[in-house]
Amino acid sequence: MEKSSHSLRGLSNEEVTLSREKHGANSLEHQDKNGFLISLIEMVKEPMFLLLVTATGVYFVTGKYGDGIFMLAAIILVSTISLYQESRSRNAIETLKKLLQPKSKVIRNGEIIEIPSEEIVLGDIIQTEEGTFIPADAIILQSNDFSVNESILTGESLAVFKNKDSVINEVFQGTIVASGLAICEVTAIGDQTQLGKIGKSLEAIVEEKTPLQVQIGDFVKKMSIIGLVIFGIVWAINFYNSKLILDSLLKALTLAMSIIPEEIPVAFTTFMALGAWRLMKMGIIVKQTKTVETLGSANVICTDKTGTITENKMSLAQLYTFSNNKINGNFNEKLNNEELELLRISMWASEPIPFDGMEIALHDAYTKWETDDERPNFKLIHEYPLDGNPPMMTHIFESKNGARIVATKGAAEAIMALSNLSEIETQQINEAIESMSKEGFRVLGVGISEFKGNKYPKTQQEFSFQFKGLVAFYDPPKENIRTVFDTFYNAGIQVKIVTGDNATTTSTIARQIGFKNPENVLNGDALMEMDEVSLKEKVMKTTIFTRMFPEAKLKIIKALKANNQIVAMTGDGVNDGPALKSAHIGIAMGKKGTEIAKQAANLILIEDDLAKMVDAIAMGRKIYVNLKKAIQYIISIHIPIVLIVFIPLVLGWTYPNIFSPVHIIFLEIIMGPTCSIIYENEPMEPNLMLQKPRPFTTTFFNLKEITISIIQGLIITLGLLFVYQYCIQANCTESVTRTAVFLTLIASNIFLTLANRSFYYSIITTLKYKNNLVLIIIGITVLITSLLLFVPAFLHFFMFDKVSTFQIMLSILVGFVSVIWIEIYKWIKRRRQK
Repeated sequence: MEKSSHSLRGLSNEEVTLSREKHGANSLEHQDKNGFLISLIEMVKEPMFLLLVTATGVYFVTGKYGDGIFMLAAIILVSTISLYQESRSRNAIETLKKLLQPKSKVIRNGEIIEIPSEEIVLGDIIQTEEGTFIPADAIILQSNDFSVNESILTGESLAVFKNKDSVINEVFQGTIVASGLAICEVTAIGDQTQLGKIGKSLEAIVEEKTPLQVQIGDFVKKMSIIGLVIFGIVWAINFYNSKLILDSLLKALTLAMSIIPEEIPVAFTTFMALGAWRLMKMGIIVKQTKTVETLGSANVICTDKTGTITENKMSLAQLYTFSNNKINGNFNEKLNNEELELLRISMWASEPIPFDGMEIALHDAYTKWETDDERPNFKLIHEYPLDGNPPMMTHIFESKNGARIVATKGAAEAIMALSNLSEIETQQINEAIESMSKEGFRVLGVGISEFKGNKYPKTQQEFSFQFKGLVAFYDPPKENIRTVFDTFYNAGIQVKIVTGDNATTTSTIARQIGFKNPENVLNGDALMEMDEVSLKEKVMKTTIFTRMFPEAKLKIIKALKANNQIVAMTGDGVNDGPALKSAHIGIAMGKKGTEIAKQAANLILIEDDLAKMVDAIAMGRKIYVNLKKAIQYIISIHIPIVLIVFIPLVLGWTYPNIFSPVHIIFLEIIMGPTCSIIYENEPMEPNLMLQKPRPFTTTFFNLKEITISIIQGLIITLGLLFVYQYCIQANCTESVTRTAVFLTLIASNIFLTLANRSFYYSIITTLKYKNNLVLIIIGITVLITSLLLFVPAFLHFFMFDKVSTFQIMLSILVGFVSVIWIEIYKWIKRRRQK
């Protein structure tokens, strides 16, 4: 909260309350979508749900009411679990949406405060700055160098300059401040704004699915089609053998249900949404859940210097006066006349209402050192915004008696080029710049000019300036930045600094923080002159890019992408928008970032702390690895379920239909929580941030990656078939055989859950991981399985029979052996890596 620097007091708290009661909130009233109902409809359309309902109907039609009631209860339970997971995902996304709502500065009770844009009321005084969205329709009261991009309403891409005296002195909700600052009074909010009146069309916009969601949907659809074909074959075989239509249908449904991996889309949605929610709790807002998956692949981070590497706490460090060729960094003593004049001109070259850190420092210094404050006597009559390459800005002030000040500041080389300097004078200034930059200071040149009349030059570069000196600011590096960079380097991620500052200052700061290869520098002009082939090679070797402007930043991102790099880029300004949009992971700063940057970015660091990017990448890697574990588990456990149903039937074994729908649905109830609850809650593996970034792919179904899962599934199948054949050879009844095979499958499932917690570390190591849900889920599984084995009612219902202690131990042993071989594979993997 800060005091308003002008006479406007804005609304009082009471007036805000009255206005809100009378005119409502600043939100667009679109149709409310019932998330629960949508989830319910989507679930009812799922193939698995339809199969369950069909099986339940068949049980009731054939008079098997007990089985029918069980299936009905199972449908309710499975649906509840599914809807609960959907609800968790939906709530996580809704929480993120609320955080993504833009904030606005308003003047209330004589103070500038920042509030969510929805809380703005009619009559509020708002302060809008470069890079922000206009939160409501309003009329301009005061402005500095103010222009607005109104393309969202007019389709015109060029910015329109406006002030209180313009023919159209209004600003409109949803438009973007292209430059400057304005104080405006709100005249319309919510549906009453120009945007609100046409906003109903937004309801028709449907959010597109990500490539991964499409692939997962296609995978499940293909498996459903395969299930349908095999379902037909199995139905035909059973009908041929028994001539019973409904009984054959039930047996065919059993196989169809075992084929469809409906847990995969649920796991994907849950992991991504909850991953985004977990990141949000860490101070990282992810705008699209697909970004979570991309995070783990990032291998290049392009970072800004000011406010990202440094504190963004500008303090005036040194003054260089051109007239006497001296640098002064001792502000404890009184400034001489030349230094006071330099400070004065620097202040006039700044915005009257400063919002940039350097301009605030200049105004503060002027207030401290200048005893006669001239600011109330002068009015800004013309200004040239920050532009050019390198950039500069010029302001023209006039007093009531006609006295004028034409002041400029910006990149020293830009102002030097417009001043009539000798070779010796240019050398003196360059030496001063070098001296200041070597200390890590940010250096601006300052100049003054004279102009009479009202026909101003079209560009500020047409003025002839008198070079007055240099002002240097110190922005110290953040305390934790060295550790942050070390973590990136250890994780196999390249770091590149992309800044508008000069090479010497940036390299000095880079050396202070232990940045690797700070001597590999390239400036914006040189970069733009390079052809694509040369730049593609150069961009990989260069670590620091200086004097960058929007086109150059975008060219860097494109060149890195052309080298197949997965690029993350930080940015905060309006001009960072194109590069943030182009990067695989655009990262905006939550505090100093403009709304444009936040809109273009995929990810927002709430506290402007690059260390959070380390957390984000670690979380991205962890989520991806855990999702991989879940999907590999699903594939591994589905293979034996499918084959133990299919093989005995097709080969005409003694007991061709070992499992019924009630057995399959019971297994589904166990497997669902295992993959989406246990694995989602798994901690990060110790070596995850010491590995190189994984290659980015758009699929989880790469054959090379899931081969190990297929092998796991096949070996578990061999174990089940071994137990099946053992029981046949021992002349066991069908019920005993079914019980032994089912128990082997449950044991295999438990050991698979434990073994697949890591594909690198041993099961002994992973048992030490902190995840209480593992014990809870496995404990519940063991308890329920024990009830099935020892409670007569359950034995009868599931068509089981009592089995001997030897048979129980054999089933557990076979389940253990079928899975534990993976530990040998992991041991060999660890040996090779060491």
